[in-house]
Amino acid sequence: MATKLRLQRHGRKGYAFYHIVVADSRAPRDGRFIELIGTYNPNTNPATVDINFERALYWVCNGAQATDTTRNVLSDKGVYLKKHLLGGVKKGAFSEAVAEEKFEAWKKDKESKLDEANNKLKSDKQAKVKSLLEAEKAVNKAKAEIVAKKKAEEAAAKAAAQAEAAPAAEEAAPAAEAAPASAE
Repeated sequence: MATKLRLQRHGRKGYAFYHIVVADSRAPRDGRFIELIGTYNPNTNPATVDINFERALYWVCNGAQATDTTRNVLSDKGVYLKKHLLGGVKKGAFSEAVAEEKFEAWKKDKESKLDEANNKLKSDKQAKVKSLLEAEKAVNKAKAEIVAKKKAEEAAAKAAAQAEAAPAAEEAAPAAEAAPASAE
């Protein structure tokens, strides 16, 4: 029986979530499987992979063929590197302790790169938020200036109208007082 390491699709439309499974190569994609060895969520940034490393290594060492995406995911987690190092131990190229040391060094380097990428994403996000806030402040300031200018114009127009109405009212008031006096 030929075994395959493959992804089994789950999740809703447009938001896929995958189980990493070991299945018979003749089984359908979402059909029966032998063992569930992990999950893969490509919707997060970076993609989230939760895997049983020992079982994945066991199946890879025992000849299970991985699909392209699954192979990339397992390679990213170091399963294929560990298989390669164990092959070197079997051939006598180096000891198991040296192989484990090389694997741990690779793992540490990989984690530092991942942390660096996460920090860069966070700083880029903060810079973007800050620039959007500054742009919004500039727009609000421009709107406030326009509103203040408009209110000043309205106040000036109102004051001018009151100034025109006041002399006319003053002229009308003495004329009204003089008119009843001449009638007597």
